[in-house]
Amino acid sequence: MVNGKVGCAVIGYGGMGGWHTRKIKDEMGDYAVLLGIYDIDPERGKVAEENGIHSYSTREELLADDRIDLVTVATPNDFHKEIAIAAMEAGKNVISEKPVAMNSGELEEMIAASKRCGRLFTVHQNRRWDEDYLTMKKILDDNTLGNVFRIESRVQGSRGVPGDWRNQPQHGGGMVLDWGIHLLDQALMMTLPRKLKTVYAELTNVTNENCDDGFRTTLIFDDGLSFYVEVTTSNFIELPLWYMLGENGSAVINNWDCDGEIVMVSDWENREAVPIVAGAGITKTMAPRTDDTIKRYPLPVQKADWGEYYKNIFDVILNGKEPIVTHDQQRRLMKLVEAVFESGKTNKVVEFNDVI
Repeated sequence: MVNGKVGCAVIGYGGMGGWHTRKIKDEMGDYAVLLGIYDIDPERGKVAEENGIHSYSTREELLADDRIDLVTVATPNDFHKEIAIAAMEAGKNVISEKPVAMNSGELEEMIAASKRCGRLFTVHQNRRWDEDYLTMKKILDDNTLGNVFRIESRVQGSRGVPGDWRNQPQHGGGMVLDWGIHLLDQALMMTLPRKLKTVYAELTNVTNENCDDGFRTTLIFDDGLSFYVEVTTSNFIELPLWYMLGENGSAVINNWDCDGEIVMVSDWENREAVPIVAGAGITKTMAPRTDDTIKRYPLPVQKADWGEYYKNIFDVILNGKEPIVTHDQQRRLMKLVEAVFESGKTNKVVEFNDVI
């Protein structure tokens, strides 16, 4: 502790490590003090010093600093377990960047260390604060569209997998563990308390043969809800970020700016349709509804404060509150990730033994 504030340090000073340090320094000053960073690359340490952040010479030096209460681990994925356990054994509370670990077995070792050492161990699932996700979640929670039977969530890029460790499977590279871990976490949190029944996935290797450069998966829940999740890195015409279908209407979010709308039926009794020319024929079935039978509504865009994540962590450390991101949530998420990999590799539907 430093003058009653939580002493913080970050291990790994790359993109996300730098992001964490800026957030702690610039936005969490009422609760925390950033004491420094450690990165295995001395050049990154020099960059930190140039940015006014102390750089510890070794990881051991950082973990030996009694002022540090909280360590955020922002390294390549395959180092999360080792560093998190070492930090907890040194008496530190730990935030791990996502994905928490390479597999469920590693996660259980980390949870066991947390219990053994009596320290907080949690994961940075920051995209629970994405406004597009929260907006779609509100539409679902409020039953705006009536019974929802289909949800689609996707992110699409056209640059392939980044050329650093993220394309190397031994370091936990690939899109399932990169963007997928975010979208799958959103899908599980959004649909509670439904239970997941089956998983079917397709993994792609369009630009990278070492690891998946994209995937598509369909999750079927116990009430029949179909939730489609897609991550692609070879897509040059983007589809909507979100698409939701309910018995009384549809909702769409096109991008992270939350551009989109809700379209709902206003007159179920008026079923008359004027046939339209469809290719080499005509159709009434696929003819659009007339304007007098539908209404369009703006999205109920939800504003969010990502700072709630770190504020919750500080509240856990200082006041014994419960963490927002729990062990059981991460167990369920890692189990889903493993089901996605199994289905993608076997081309089979995987039964999901869901225990919430």
